[in-house]
Order: sequence, then C-alpha cells, then structure tokens
Amino acid sequence: MNRIVHLALKVDDLEKTTKFYEEVFGFWEAETRKTRDHLSRHLTDGEIDFTLIKYDEGTQSAESKAAGEGPCIHHFAVEVENMEESTAKIKSYGCEIISDPGVIPVKFRAPGGTVAELVPVGRYKKPERPANKA
Repeated sequence: MNRIVHLALKVDDLEKTTKFYEEVFGFWEAETRKTRDHLSRHLTDGEIDFTLIKYDEGTQSAESKAAGEGPCIHHFAVEVENMEESTAKIKSYGCEIISDPGVIPVKFRAPGGTVAELVPVGRYKKPERPANKA
C-alpha cells in the first residue's frame, strides 16, 4: 500500500528550527547527514520522517530551487512497492523528474506544481524514542 512516509522543510536556521520542533512538539533527532549540496536533519515522532534541510550557500542544483527560494515545505515522499513502475506511471501523467537520472529517491513535480518523491518500501524506519527523550 502506498503511503506518505516523509515530509521535508527547507529551512534557513537548522539549529533553531530543530530546537523548536523538539521542545514544542516532542520530535527527536534520528539522524543528521550531509547529502550532495545540503545537510539533512531527520526528526521523527516515531511515525513519520520529518526532515529539516539546510542547503549550502550558493548552491544552484535543481533540487535546491525546486520548491522556490527561501524556507518552505520542500517535498513529501510516497513509499511505493515498485520504483520503476511508479516512475513510469508518474511520467505518463506528464510529471517532470527533478532528481538526477538513477538517483533514489525519485523527486518529481506533480500536477499542480508541488514537489514530491518516490521512495522504496522501508527507506524510512520508525525509530524508537531514545530513553533520554521520554
């Protein structure tokens, strides 16, 4: 079954934004990693991967500009069982593929202009809350 498993926000202050979501809503950090031209901080509530993205200064990649300039909801991810089949299906609807060829996840511009991505089953795990965050 396809389902939304991930939501990403493009932010201008990673630390301040992280603190807000942790202290106000009880999210906790699952992972922080550098990916291509951005730093991704993956927060969670135990159910969804909620990622804060801080792009490198001066980057001009298609992904960094896809949702617009400045802070915004950048994209959401739909988990699919068959990446090739789902990619072909979104292309048949005229969706523009934004990510580089062969890159997983497959980012695309959906009808209506929003950015989304296809991810394989299991890409986003449901981590347990750390004992010190209870």
